[in-house]
Amino acid sequence: MKVLVTGANGQLGTDVVALFRESHVVVGVGRNELDITNLEQCIQVIEEHQPDVIIHCAAHTAVDLAESEVDLAYQVNTYGTRNLAIAAERIGCKICYISTDYVFDGTSITPYREYDNTNPTSIYGKSKRAGENMVQTLSTKFFIVRTSWVYGLHGNNFVKTMLKLAVGRDQLKVVHDQIGSPTFTEDLAEFLMRLVATENYGIYHASNSGICSWYDFAKAIFEESKVSITVHPCTTEEFPRPAPRPKYSVMEHMAIRANGFDDLRPWQEGLRDFLKKYKEPSL
Repeated sequence: MKVLVTGANGQLGTDVVALFRESHVVVGVGRNELDITNLEQCIQVIEEHQPDVIIHCAAHTAVDLAESEVDLAYQVNTYGTRNLAIAAERIGCKICYISTDYVFDGTSITPYREYDNTNPTSIYGKSKRAGENMVQTLSTKFFIVRTSWVYGLHGNNFVKTMLKLAVGRDQLKVVHDQIGSPTFTEDLAEFLMRLVATENYGIYHASNSGICSWYDFAKAIFEESKVSITVHPCTTEEFPRPAPRPKYSVMEHMAIRANGFDDLRPWQEGLRDFLKKYKEPSL
């Protein structure tokens, strides 16, 4: 299988490229190799490489910045996705679009299923949901994979931020009223590899299994890292941000079960694996 990965230098894209290269031909493209906002360039690059599947990881993911960079967020997340869907359809290849829990408003008290109504409240969430619509409208061979609370060895994320903030202080405040599911990029990449080899098209929710608050997640990070620090729970209102966050973005993995895939492992196991690998380079 020949796979083209957009956002190949990003947090998820880096792991997707590395994993897929073990058993497939992979073309990884970043901004320098492909401007996804340019339709002609998308068509040219896709026709040149003739991939069997495009894994579309590239995105405008600066959630707070998107509130003031509205046009750019839509240009990348919506129209960039449209361009790739058009290019993929021209050569008959599959497209796998990485989406987000931010397509939901977070007002539910039960996990969101794949075909529940979406109601994004942030520009980031709205632009990603519009990207989903582009894929559903323009492609006949698509996977939409919504994920949440992503962290990995490459790039900045919550786990790395917590470990940095813990240096030189003995206490920390972390939000306890936002509930979701952390996702280790390597686990997500493994699921993507199993998924795109099939024709089980549709929308999937894929995160590590289990749920927690950011406060619970931070406590687990410090416990697993043997970092001695007191973590205090606080409310979202105590840390106002430009973009609204979903209070509850737990996602049901119904499509994973219904299509016969193994679910992703518990988030605690993913975190332990990440921390083990994150520490190794500094030994």
